[in-house]
Amino acid sequence: MSLSVDVFLREPDGQRRILDVPEGRDDSAGFESWRRTVWGSPSVRATGARFLPVLADGDLEVEAEDVAEFLREVALLRDHLDAIAESTRRPRGLAEHRAGLARRLRNLEVAALDTRVIEGGVLIW
Repeated sequence: MSLSVDVFLREPDGQRRILDVPEGRDDSAGFESWRRTVWGSPSVRATGARFLPVLADGDLEVEAEDVAEFLREVALLRDHLDAIAESTRRPRGLAEHRAGLARRLRNLEVAALDTRVIEGGVLIW
Protein backbone atom coordinates (compact mmCIF):
# COMPACT_ATOMS: atom_id res chain seq x y z
CA MET A 1 0.00 0.00 0.00
CA SER A 2 1.03 3.57 -0.59
CA LEU A 3 0.11 6.95 0.79
CA SER A 4 -1.48 9.29 -1.73
CA VAL A 5 -1.78 13.05 -1.82
CA ASP A 6 -4.96 14.49 -3.29
CA VAL A 7 -6.61 17.87 -3.63
CA PHE A 8 -10.16 18.35 -2.38
CA LEU A 9 -12.87 20.98 -2.39
CA ARG A 10 -15.18 21.50 0.54
CA GLU A 11 -18.78 21.49 -0.71
CA PRO A 12 -21.38 23.91 0.73
CA ASP A 13 -22.85 21.05 2.78
CA GLY A 14 -19.43 20.39 4.34
CA GLN A 15 -18.73 17.24 2.36
CA ARG A 16 -15.28 16.76 0.88
CA ARG A 17 -15.04 16.28 -2.90
CA ILE A 18 -11.72 14.74 -3.97
CA LEU A 19 -10.54 15.94 -7.36
CA ASP A 20 -9.01 13.69 -9.99
CA VAL A 21 -5.22 13.66 -10.12
CA PRO A 22 -4.11 15.43 -13.32
CA GLU A 23 -2.67 13.11 -15.95
CA GLY A 24 1.05 12.65 -15.56
CA ARG A 25 1.07 13.88 -11.96
CA ASP A 26 2.72 11.80 -9.25
CA ASP A 27 0.41 11.52 -6.25
CA SER A 28 2.70 9.40 -4.07
CA ALA A 29 3.24 10.61 -0.51
CA GLY A 30 5.37 7.59 0.35
CA PHE A 31 4.86 4.04 1.49
CA GLU A 32 2.19 3.16 4.02
CA SER A 33 4.96 2.38 6.51
CA TRP A 34 6.16 6.00 6.22
CA ARG A 35 3.21 7.09 8.38
CA ARG A 36 5.34 6.17 11.39
CA THR A 37 8.85 5.58 10.06
CA VAL A 38 9.18 8.92 8.24
CA TRP A 39 6.34 11.43 8.67
CA GLY A 40 5.74 10.48 12.30
CA SER A 41 9.41 9.90 13.11
CA PRO A 42 11.27 11.68 15.91
CA SER A 43 13.44 13.49 13.34
CA VAL A 44 10.41 14.99 11.55
CA ARG A 45 8.78 15.88 14.87
CA ALA A 46 12.04 17.51 16.03
CA THR A 47 11.73 20.08 13.22
CA GLY A 48 8.53 21.37 14.81
CA ALA A 49 6.37 19.87 12.06
CA ARG A 50 2.73 19.60 13.11
CA PHE A 51 0.88 18.47 9.98
CA LEU A 52 2.75 15.43 8.66
CA PRO A 53 3.25 13.73 12.05
CA VAL A 54 -0.57 13.37 12.18
CA LEU A 55 -0.15 10.59 9.61
CA ALA A 56 1.29 8.32 12.30
CA ASP A 57 -2.23 7.99 13.71
CA GLY A 58 -4.48 8.51 10.68
CA ASP A 59 -5.11 10.46 7.51
CA LEU A 60 -4.25 14.13 7.16
CA GLU A 61 -6.66 16.80 5.91
CA VAL A 62 -5.23 20.28 5.44
CA GLU A 63 -8.06 22.77 5.04
CA ALA A 64 -7.75 25.67 2.60
CA GLU A 65 -6.96 28.20 5.32
CA ASP A 66 -4.00 26.07 6.50
CA VAL A 67 -2.37 25.39 3.12
CA ALA A 68 0.14 28.26 3.40
CA GLU A 69 1.34 26.90 6.75
CA PHE A 70 1.49 23.38 5.28
CA LEU A 71 3.69 24.68 2.46
CA ARG A 72 6.01 26.23 5.06
CA GLU A 73 6.22 22.85 6.79
CA VAL A 74 7.13 21.11 3.52
CA ALA A 75 9.87 23.72 2.97
CA LEU A 76 11.09 23.20 6.54
CA LEU A 77 11.38 19.46 6.01
CA ARG A 78 13.21 20.04 2.75
CA ASP A 79 15.69 22.21 4.68
CA HIS A 80 16.27 19.25 7.04
CA LEU A 81 16.19 16.60 4.32
CA ASP A 82 19.67 15.19 4.97
CA ALA A 83 19.06 14.67 8.70
CA ILE A 84 15.61 13.16 8.09
CA ALA A 85 16.94 10.84 5.39
CA GLU A 86 19.84 9.72 7.57
CA SER A 87 17.66 8.94 10.58
CA THR A 88 14.81 7.21 8.69
CA ARG A 89 16.60 5.18 6.01
CA ARG A 90 15.74 1.51 6.18
CA PRO A 91 16.21 -0.71 4.24
CA ARG A 92 17.28 1.52 1.33
CA GLY A 93 20.62 3.20 0.94
CA LEU A 94 20.91 6.84 1.92
CA ALA A 95 21.04 8.33 -1.59
CA GLU A 96 17.99 6.35 -2.76
CA HIS A 97 16.02 7.17 0.39
CA ARG A 98 16.93 10.87 0.21
CA ALA A 99 15.81 11.01 -3.44
CA GLY A 100 12.52 9.31 -2.52
CA LEU A 101 11.90 11.78 0.29
CA ALA A 102 12.68 14.73 -1.97
CA ARG A 103 10.28 13.40 -4.63
CA ARG A 104 7.47 12.92 -2.09
CA LEU A 105 7.99 16.39 -0.61
CA ARG A 106 7.78 17.83 -4.13
CA ASN A 107 4.52 15.91 -4.71
CA LEU A 108 3.07 17.39 -1.50
CA GLU A 109 4.18 20.86 -2.54
CA VAL A 110 2.70 20.58 -6.04
CA ALA A 111 -0.66 19.43 -4.66
CA ALA A 112 -0.68 22.23 -2.08
CA LEU A 113 0.16 24.84 -4.71
CA ASP A 114 -2.73 23.57 -6.84
CA THR A 115 -5.15 24.08 -3.95
CA ARG A 116 -4.31 27.75 -3.67
CA VAL A 117 -5.78 28.40 -7.11
CA ILE A 118 -9.11 26.76 -6.29
CA GLU A 119 -9.22 27.43 -2.53
CA GLY A 120 -9.19 23.73 -1.80
CA GLY A 121 -7.42 21.51 0.68
CA VAL A 122 -4.85 18.72 0.72
CA LEU A 123 -5.65 15.15 1.72
CA ILE A 124 -2.93 12.60 2.46
CA TRP A 125 -4.28 9.10 2.98
